[in-house]
Amino acid sequence: MAQEIVIVGAGPGGLASAILLGAAGFRVTVLEKMTTVGGRTSSIEEEGFRFDLGPTFFLYPKILDEILRAAGTNLRKEVEMIRLDPQYRIQFGTGGKIDATPNPEEMERQIAQICPADEGGFRRFLDDNRAKFNGIRSCLERPFLGWGSLLAKEVISSLPHIRPWESVDGYLHKFFSDERVRLAFSFQSKYLGMSPFRCPSLFSILSYLEYDYGVWHPVGGCGEVSQAMARVAQRMGVDVRLNEPVEDLRFSGRRVTGVRTKAGMYHADAVVLNADFAHAMGHLVPDKLRRNWTDAKLETKQYSCSTFMLYLGVEGEYPDMPHHTIQISSQYRQNLREIEDLKVLPSEPSFYVQNACVTDPSLAPSGSSTLYLLAPVPHQTANINWQADKVAFRERLLVAAEAAGFSGLRKRIRYEKMLTPDEWENGFSIHKGATFNLAHTLSQMLHFRPRNRFEDIDGMYLVGGGTHPGSGLPVIYEGARITSRLLCEDFGVPSPVAEPHFNLESSITQEWGSIASKLASRAGSHC
Repeated sequence: MAQEIVIVGAGPGGLASAILLGAAGFRVTVLEKMTTVGGRTSSIEEEGFRFDLGPTFFLYPKILDEILRAAGTNLRKEVEMIRLDPQYRIQFGTGGKIDATPNPEEMERQIAQICPADEGGFRRFLDDNRAKFNGIRSCLERPFLGWGSLLAKEVISSLPHIRPWESVDGYLHKFFSDERVRLAFSFQSKYLGMSPFRCPSLFSILSYLEYDYGVWHPVGGCGEVSQAMARVAQRMGVDVRLNEPVEDLRFSGRRVTGVRTKAGMYHADAVVLNADFAHAMGHLVPDKLRRNWTDAKLETKQYSCSTFMLYLGVEGEYPDMPHHTIQISSQYRQNLREIEDLKVLPSEPSFYVQNACVTDPSLAPSGSSTLYLLAPVPHQTANINWQADKVAFRERLLVAAEAAGFSGLRKRIRYEKMLTPDEWENGFSIHKGATFNLAHTLSQMLHFRPRNRFEDIDGMYLVGGGTHPGSGLPVIYEGARITSRLLCEDFGVPSPVAEPHFNLESSITQEWGSIASKLASRAGSHC
């Protein structure tokens, strides 16, 4: 009889693990407390508007494509994908903008308009990070289960690329002298909830991946990717159970043996935990069973920032604004200090706006469009009372968005949903409302992070942003591959192998004509 695996949470890591473990022949049950799959990579659908709840950038599709190919399909078959160009617009409060594009000549032209001396840095940046990525990729694809993992040949060979003493911004000085240009290649550290002045230089590869592998929009939003993953998992025989929150776990000594919900007890030969790590430890695993990750130790850890969110259904369109806009505060360093050190609301926030209907008109009713506004803010702190402060901060953000190019926005709002760190913590079970999980400091990376084969509980495995390699969709997918391989190894089961690789970008580009025609037909009755 096949072993019983219970996955707690149907986020991207849980769904990827379910696909791989189902393909390996395990009997897999996924228990999800929400009424839909995806966790934060799900959709909000209200009054004809559809928004991504969390991630809106789809990067490095190669990993998810390989996971799907291990299940006998591929990403191209499951989700319509559009590569964006421009990838996004980055606007600087101190003046100037860059429409990021994978076209080297155009990027150099735009960089030269801001700082002529930095024009040649772009290709050198790409070349250096291409070599860095190839040098460290094996580290991101392997588990780190203790100090001994650092002695692996692949890890030792990657050390020259890691440079632990250097921040992303410090590293970028090799290529760009103007701080605005450096910010265009370092704001991606916010994907990890960190400042580019503190984020380890290793993560400069995040910006590089955008240019070599693309920034993609899944038609229907990133939530559609989660839906597709659930469909693939179910085809593999996985039982996905929604609206079934886990109430507690059963243990025999330090081994987890079962999962209980309102529907009853599920026997488990192993449990894969795909939930906010700190919150799950405090609510599901007794403190006395934890050696390395007790409640007291969790409180000493560093957590990422949080996000203030506005999901707006608006009348009309913003055809002159791109799919993604990043607005950088004119007081960027002060903005980061307010969030990370002072833990107060930023006086002049940096923010991000997704104007997805310029690419995908299916997301809104005819004559309307969707806007998604995100401002990084501190995680939960006594310095901020969100119930008292959220209205004024909302107004501050909307005024800034209007000045950034979304004119008349406040008068055009027809639907609105707001999320603050309060809702992230209490509604989505995220510890401190820290939406990017444990911070990616050097002391919380590799084997210092909770391990994929969880070191405190036998039979428990971790996926998601709280374990190695970290947060961000492609990184979480890779983490699911690592965890699934470990679990298969422990049960003596071969890991599923992906079918022969095909060129994802080429395949999607070839299908662009059919996708574009579909979007054009939708445009007649939508945005």
